[in-house]
Amino acid sequence: MSRSPKPTVVLVHGAFADASSYAQVIPRLIARGLDVVAPAVPNRSLIGDAAYIASVVRQIPGPVVLVGHSYGGAVITVAGTEDNVQALVYLAGYALEKGESLGELQGRFPDSDLAAALVYTPFPLEGPVGTGTDVSVQPDKFPPIFAADVDRRLTEVLAVSQRPLAAQAFADSAPAAAWKTKPSWGLVASSDHTINPDVQRYGYQRAGMTTVEVDSSHLVMLSRPESVVELIEDAILATSA
Repeated sequence: MSRSPKPTVVLVHGAFADASSYAQVIPRLIARGLDVVAPAVPNRSLIGDAAYIASVVRQIPGPVVLVGHSYGGAVITVAGTEDNVQALVYLAGYALEKGESLGELQGRFPDSDLAAALVYTPFPLEGPVGTGTDVSVQPDKFPPIFAADVDRRLTEVLAVSQRPLAAQAFADSAPAAAWKTKPSWGLVASSDHTINPDVQRYGYQRAGMTTVEVDSSHLVMLSRPESVVELIEDAILATSA
């Protein structure tokens, strides 16, 4: 039996972070002979961010395994409907139902420690529509809430270089749920203080995903990169025959 070409792994980061959150995963994937793309997510709105990631995916020749961390899980839920996406991998992420928003999914469960550490800052919007609201994390709260098991010196850098998420992203309803038609895998970070692990479990179970649990903080890609790579490899092997 012939095998499909190796897929390109597209790594979608979450809120309050950037593509450097995959710094421990990317070299491991490259060492396994995989092509990797780690785009910068605008973090402005779920609809706009998903459209941007979908445009990146469409320009990649051949199959794609789409990986989303945290808010990036919501993004791949929508962008993953692209024809060349062969699998979805969620890392401590939001697996939304069609028509559901981040706020609605989170609202089903008790708040995590993140809720009390958020900062809201106005920013100007183009045109006559006024201002938007950026959401970020208090820098001193970032290390224990986001990455308690990652080197403190690194998390202090991440805390002051975080990319805010526009509040609009919490309100947008997902226009599609790619996990309904694409094979999906999910990693629960069981020591997560950013997204309640039960939010992760609920979304994954509802989607019928193959799921693993890892004792990790929210930034599982930095604290447990081998576990992340193993799950991505599982998705590749299961969908490339």
